[in-house]
Amino acid sequence: MFKLKLTVTGDRVESVEDLLLQLGALSTSLEDAGDHPLLEPRPGETPVWPEAVVAGLFDDDADAAGLTLALSARTGLAAEAIVREDVVERDWVRAWMDDFRPMRFGERLWIVPTGYEPPDPQGVNLLLDPGLAFGTGTHPTTALCLEWLDKHPPADATAIDYGCGSGVLAIAALRLGARHCIGVDLDPQALVATRDNARRNGIADDRLPVYLPEGFAAEPADLVMANILSGPLVELAPMLSGLVHPGGRLILSGLLAEQAGSVSEAYRSTFRMEAPVLKEGWVLLAGTRR
Repeated sequence: MFKLKLTVTGDRVESVEDLLLQLGALSTSLEDAGDHPLLEPRPGETPVWPEAVVAGLFDDDADAAGLTLALSARTGLAAEAIVREDVVERDWVRAWMDDFRPMRFGERLWIVPTGYEPPDPQGVNLLLDPGLAFGTGTHPTTALCLEWLDKHPPADATAIDYGCGSGVLAIAALRLGARHCIGVDLDPQALVATRDNARRNGIADDRLPVYLPEGFAAEPADLVMANILSGPLVELAPMLSGLVHPGGRLILSGLLAEQAGSVSEAYRSTFRMEAPVLKEGWVLLAGTRR
């Protein structure tokens, strides 16, 4: 396979992507042409860099020279400005799995990928398939949540993992003593991943039911976890707050250090919020329902 890459201004990105697909590209991708920060968008916004590199992926049997001429004619760019880049085919899931090894969070909680033996048989070992994962502990926000759970095991608690992804937080809560946890996610594939990873850890379906938001019958729990973005955390504050029993705990992550103040403020009237916990520029917020 090969890519054809064009550098265009942000207002031309969509039209160039459409053109590449019309010419037979298997997919398109974007990257920043300079060093421009891309901040979290407002609801309904699709941010783009002032100048971006748009790439189209083509099969080897595609006519690269002919495609270059067509792109040049349709975009007004010089043919020399359209860069061909060969792509070596790889099993990307397998390549990533090669670098994904057992990781410890706190004193006794471990994430153990498929194919590895638990390093600490006496620890709490979560068996996770990276091929299904939407959260593996490698990102600082997930690590912060896992470390919090290890430090505050939810013994005999009910829990909700809102934005469950791979189910890693829900499974960790159950393995650390929670008696029941509900997983909620917008992405149906995340629900499949959560279900499969739960079964891999010997967790029965009735201990970890999963729902799309519209199918979720909200009932208060002892612990609510939400590792999503700061914008949704603020917007969902009334709903998430209502999911926590009085005296129950809330943990929030998925936000940068500079976003902690506004998110914490959205929950402060209902929760006694603790000081933010930081890791590599990311933050976890914890609170107790008043």
